[in-house]
Amino acid sequence: MTPRTAATSYDDLVTRVLAGAYGPDPAGLRISVAFSTRQAVRHAGRSGGYRNEVLSLRLGAAVGSCAVEPGTLTDPAVEACVGADVAGLLAHELLPVRVAALDAYLMHVLPHASALGARPFPLPAGSSLEKSRARARAVVELIDAPPGARVLVVGVVNSLLEAVRERGMTYVPCDLKGGTTEWGEPVVTDALAALDRCDAVLASGMTLGNGTFEALRTHAAARGIPLVMFAQTGSAVLPRFLGAGVSAVCAEPYPFFWLDGGPGTLHRYAGPPAASDRSPAASGAAA
Repeated sequence: MTPRTAATSYDDLVTRVLAGAYGPDPAGLRISVAFSTRQAVRHAGRSGGYRNEVLSLRLGAAVGSCAVEPGTLTDPAVEACVGADVAGLLAHELLPVRVAALDAYLMHVLPHASALGARPFPLPAGSSLEKSRARARAVVELIDAPPGARVLVVGVVNSLLEAVRERGMTYVPCDLKGGTTEWGEPVVTDALAALDRCDAVLASGMTLGNGTFEALRTHAAARGIPLVMFAQTGSAVLPRFLGAGVSAVCAEPYPFFWLDGGPGTLHRYAGPPAASDRSPAASGAAA
């Protein structure tokens, strides 16, 4: 089994990790630090805002992360991860803990590197909106679809919707929370129901943490359409599905772009080469 061999499902990936297919036995590795990061944001010039909360687990030099619904993760749940072995956390009752533990393990044994297909993408310094828009362009460049294509965007991020429009494509915004976009467009809540009328899918790694990723991956694979993942959640997990329903990944391990105004690095897998891969990105704006 090699790191480039695609996992056939999320459960298959966990089984391989537990069997030592990617590295040391996770039962012998313990989490040293567990923490949550909470964010509330309203970008300048935007009419609305949003909140994020992310669970992160540190294993050696690696940090694995999984977004959670704000307010649902208790302090005792976070603290109980400290000192726990990774194998035990992969069987934890809370799905976000399981995902963060898997991400931490894979970041530890398979960090983002060119030998494994990762291409670094420099994210410029700037305001929260500038960095969000720069990231959005880096993500949307990975969609292998022509102008006029309709993209199902799972996990509504306004900067991503802007970037899709800039590419001459249309979109169907989808999020479990529903509501409307910044521009008053209705947000659908059932991704699978919308998938049949779309030509490509752009989905958040948060689908790992809420349990919707596998259904989305299998449906996209059955339709034979591109599935691009933008991943703060599971940045080291999702590249393991390249060629098994996932066509490209824009991986963004902790610390995320919204934590400070300095430069950062994204790691892109698959997708066509872009000039921005060879020289620093010039400018941008936000999420």
